[in-house]
Amino acid sequence: MPLIFAYGSNMDWAQMRERCHSAEYVCIAVLKNHRLAFTRKSINRGCGVSDVLPEEGRNVWGVVYRIPDNEMPHLDSKEGINSHSYVRCSRTVFQNGDESTCLSVEIYFAVPQNNPPLPNQTYKDLILSGARHWKLPTGYIIELEQIEVIP
Repeated sequence: MPLIFAYGSNMDWAQMRERCHSAEYVCIAVLKNHRLAFTRKSINRGCGVSDVLPEEGRNVWGVVYRIPDNEMPHLDSKEGINSHSYVRCSRTVFQNGDESTCLSVEIYFAVPQNNPPLPNQTYKDLILSGARHWKLPTGYIIELEQIEVIP
């Protein structure tokens, strides 16, 4: 069963369970030398949606889930793999931020668009809900609270 690193709205437990009924929480983790960005417009949500971009010295916190093989096609579909909105790649994250405990995970990376909009408040709230639920580091939650949204 693959391990998936969720850093955006999939951190929201209710959304993840809706998408993958058998998803299991594994841990929180950090993706080093990346930053959270909003590089695509979601047609379904009508706003900018999350991505992670390489940036030295920055970190993205998220949640690692174990997803059954038979539920991966549905998650891939929800993430826009079929429409070429996102690609799924293997990366290394560090469990609880501990560099001695690395995990090989799958991460969804957006295929960036020109001039995507900001996220809306509803989307931002999903990210924050997940971050608070899983008790991501306080400093990172403060960063997430500062995400600009569509007025």
